[in-house]
Amino acid sequence: VKDMSNILRIKDLILIDLSLYLVKHKTLVMSDFHIGLEEELNQEGVFVPRYQFKATLKRLDSIFEAIGKLKLPLERVVINGDLKHEFGRISNQEWKDTIQLIDYLNSKSREVVLIKGNHDTILKPIAEKKNLIILNELILGDTLITHGNKITSSAKSRKIKQIIIGHEHPAISITDGIRKELFKTFLIGRWKGKRLIVLPSFCLSRVGSNIENEVLSPFLKESNLKDFDVVIVGKGLHYFGRLADIERLKE
Repeated sequence: VKDMSNILRIKDLILIDLSLYLVKHKTLVMSDFHIGLEEELNQEGVFVPRYQFKATLKRLDSIFEAIGKLKLPLERVVINGDLKHEFGRISNQEWKDTIQLIDYLNSKSREVVLIKGNHDTILKPIAEKKNLIILNELILGDTLITHGNKITSSAKSRKIKQIIIGHEHPAISITDGIRKELFKTFLIGRWKGKRLIVLPSFCLSRVGSNIENEVLSPFLKESNLKDFDVVIVGKGLHYFGRLADIERLKE
């Protein structure tokens, strides 16, 4: 494992901040932007400053800057589900910001691929406006990219050796004995003999769900979570070892 600030290489994977670069497939994968969350919260009477999209573009700038410095060829960018937040409609914020985000990503790569997430029930009008198709999953060689809210038949195929999911918004709490903080995290482990990689969410309004309490994805419910390796996204990326070892340190 080679650690370089917000870049961490693990074999054929390069973790860059909140994204994952697949070396073999020249593909960048990100998940769970949940654009429109702030507008929904505002309508519910919860005041949340609308800083997320501006901060998102800033994080993306740093990711693509790193890709440039590493001279990584980029064939495609995959958004692995939940590009937008609201289920039943497309809010004004979602229209404006998702279109801008897709334009931004199109300027950085040859292709943008949208994977359908459980929040993407009404994503088609946005996809059609930008001449994109929405896939339920994407298979690249022996790698399956799927949102992770359900186990697809492809995941069970013998040809698939690696699965990349989002949906979980994984986070973990770290304490120094006085203060406890929750951090976004990558999880890397095994599901039924296949390597399973769980991406942190790119939603900057919320850190995520503490995986030590409960998991949502059926992939993780069928896995031995304690054997998963944990990479925390803080000021840079930090490899923390297995979840079981982290839990022992807290005892």
